[in-house]
Amino acid sequence: MSKTNVQTANRGADRFKLSLAVVVVLAGIIAYSYFEYQPTYLRVGFFVVSLIIAAFVAWTSESGKRFIGFARDSYTEVRRVHWPQRKEATQMTGIVFAFVVVMAVLLWLIDKGLEWIIYGLFLGWK
Repeated sequence: MSKTNVQTANRGADRFKLSLAVVVVLAGIIAYSYFEYQPTYLRVGFFVVSLIIAAFVAWTSESGKRFIGFARDSYTEVRRVHWPQRKEATQMTGIVFAFVVVMAVLLWLIDKGLEWIIYGLFLGWK
């Protein structure tokens, strides 16, 4: 078997696994709706079990493995981020609020100025 045939077969298996995961989630949704007269914990249990099975099936696919790698790398990056202290975060929040207030007043003044120019001077409305 050539390399391209193996890659095509892997892509086909990947699509099948992801499609199967979607079908399992849909089955969980249908089970939740079908057993409407059963206790809620049982209905939710069906749905949660379907999500767990679908996650496992998706995890075994190539896309799932890439996603797990991406999640690990993202977690590593988050751990390296410099998070601000409480004082620093409070100061920056105050600056943002002050900027928003200044911009709101500025836009209000521009709006009122344009209103006066258009309606008062050009159209002559009072």
